Amino acid sequence: MPATPKNVLGTVLQPCSTDPMTGYFRDGCCRTGADDYGVHVVCAKVTKEFLAFSKARGNDLSTPNLAYGFPGLKPGDQWCLCAARWKEAFLAGMAPQVVIESTHISALEFVSLEELQLHAVQST
Repeated sequence: MPATPKNVLGTVLQPCSTDPMTGYFRDGCCRTGADDYGVHVVCAKVTKEFLAFSKARGNDLSTPNLAYGFPGLKPGDQWCLCAARWKEAFLAGMAPQVVIESTHISALEFVSLEELQLHAVQST
């Protein structure tokens, strides 16, 4: 039986979003696995500024891609981001807010708990 996923606080990982449906496994949670090369584990509440930043870096998260069932994100949506992309945005002063309870513990391999807590927000 697989272990219960933990968040960066060491407690049970909470869902990030089901509207839009997010997560590497598209189950609403920021869990990861061996095939998740992007390590989609940071539950972020995206902003207009972050969406523009990500698009400028080659990852357009705001344009729908219906072939993949992707509705496109709008400011305020919660989404499982790649940990390295969140860190890149953090270093550029463009990091979106983070739902700590919904951010997988493996994010700590890329960012510190203190960095995440600087951007902490409650889930909507």
